Formats: sequence, C-alpha cells, structure tokens
Amino acid sequence: MIVYIKYFLLMLFVVSIIGYIFAVLKEKLYLKNNIILINKKSITQEHIDEADMKEFVFDGCRVKSGDEIKVVLKGKQKLEGIVIGAKKKERAILMVTHNDEIRRLNIDNIIKFKIVSKYGKFF
Repeated sequence: MIVYIKYFLLMLFVVSIIGYIFAVLKEKLYLKNNIILINKKSITQEHIDEADMKEFVFDGCRVKSGDEIKVVLKGKQKLEGIVIGAKKKERAILMVTHNDEIRRLNIDNIIKFKIVSKYGKFF
C-alpha cells in the first residue's frame, strides 16, 4: 500500500513540475509577442489606451507595463499595485491596486518609488 502512495506522490510531483514549465513557456511566448497579461477585472481597453507610454524611466528605474510597484505619496499614503502605463502630458502613472482600483498617480506627489517585481522575470 505504501508503494502505491509513493508512486502517486511522485506522479503528482512530476505533473506539477511539468505544469510549471508550461506556465513559464507560455509567459515567455507572451513576452516574445509583446503581450502583457494582467488578470484584473477592473482594467478595460479604455484604460490601456489611455496610457500612452508603456515603458518609461522614473527615478532611475526602468518601468514597464505589468511591473509590480510600491509607492509612497506625499500624504504618507502607501500603495501597491501593477503598472498599466503612464500619461506623458499629465505626468501621471496609471496603476491598478490589489483591490482592483485604477489609480492615476501624479509624479510630483510621489515620495518613494520601488519596483517589487519585474514582469516576465521568473528567476
């Protein structure tokens, strides 16, 4: 009986490793085709079209759409979320928070800016 449990657990382990490899290959394919996948219900095509810059440099950091960031604003308000893009004329960054809120952050109101994780960086 224990032998069957060992084989079953080994089979589950192998299947999970294969699933992870396929997920990584899928993300690499998306990156190759310049597709950014953000799984948030509140983002519409209008929000994506509103952001005219998908890649920009802020505070010496190269930021792309899909990167996860932490921001501290002048009122000591802390926000975490995923970058949608930036609006050059308004000098603002569009981001979606983990609570599915779309926020437009004025660059002048940002005190601290930190990139938590880059989109497409697995290891």
